[in-house]
Amino acid sequence: MTGRPKANLELSTVQRQELERIARAGTGERRMVFRARLILECATGADNVQVAKRLGTTEQTVTLWRGRFLQEGMGGLADLARSGRPERIKPALKGRILSEAVRPPATLGRWSTRSMARHLGVSKATVQRVWSTNDIKPHRTRIFKLSCDEQFEAKFWDVIGVYLNPPDNAVVLCCDEKSQCQALQRSQPGLPLAQGHIRTVTHDYYRHGTVTLFAALDYLSGKVISQVAPRHRHNEWLKFLKKLDSEIAGDLSIHLIVDNYSPHKHQKVRRWLERHPRFHLHFTPTSASWMNMVERFFRDLSQQAILPGSFGSVAELVDTINLYLSQHNLEPKRYVWHANGQEVLNKIHRAWEAATNPAAS
Repeated sequence: MTGRPKANLELSTVQRQELERIARAGTGERRMVFRARLILECATGADNVQVAKRLGTTEQTVTLWRGRFLQEGMGGLADLARSGRPERIKPALKGRILSEAVRPPATLGRWSTRSMARHLGVSKATVQRVWSTNDIKPHRTRIFKLSCDEQFEAKFWDVIGVYLNPPDNAVVLCCDEKSQCQALQRSQPGLPLAQGHIRTVTHDYYRHGTVTLFAALDYLSGKVISQVAPRHRHNEWLKFLKKLDSEIAGDLSIHLIVDNYSPHKHQKVRRWLERHPRFHLHFTPTSASWMNMVERFFRDLSQQAILPGSFGSVAELVDTINLYLSQHNLEPKRYVWHANGQEVLNKIHRAWEAATNPAAS
């Protein structure tokens, strides 16, 4: 089926970046996320019927927002003004609510709606309404860290190259240590999850020690080779390398994706690797552990096995970890790199520009 003739829709680089940002925003308004996805689909050259089918909407809806975007650009995606009571807040006061929101006084780390309301002599509802309308969220903070590695791009492309084009006759292992896994025992039993009642745990606990998990995630199969140890020095890392060497077929080369933790580069480790040339190490850039797929596995392990548990000893914790690993390896789940490397690199460059020149961002 062919849709009615459509007006060509082309996006500028800035428009595309903003639409992709909105479409990815998990906390954004659903209607804005939908409209951003709709325009991105239209920009692929699809007609209105095709876009409507892909998004599960009507052709009339696609026609409406395509036309609005062509006429007004990004501003056309916003809802039209509705009739109602005129805004009573004066423009100058509204300007202060917005401008001072990003400049808290020295005595405050950030403004709250109540502290801003007291400061300006308005209601907290007024402050909340102005902030919400203009997407100001002083209560939220995002954690970030930009890599200062001088060899960032070389390491970046090396790791991505292994993900996208794994070597022949080889295994690719994403390796790391999950150190300081704590055996925490809650002071009292909590209530289980039930209909109308969330699961509870006590705020306090007893510490029974820690353990380190060494893990190698097979990038192609999703299986995990593991080893637990009381510490995570170069001795334990070397012992884990020997375990990998003994368990992996001798006719295969072994490519390890690891971070820059000092035990990975210890002199004794380097000498051992020289005697075992089938091992090839690919280092992620400093402060870029997000490139290592095993970190995604560690998150699942923590959320599903370690954090919900209450352990009376380190041995109980180790048993829980080993049980989780055994079940995982029965039906392994692959973590696959899908991101476009150049797009990721461009995003990092923009982040550096914003960090070094905040006034221009």
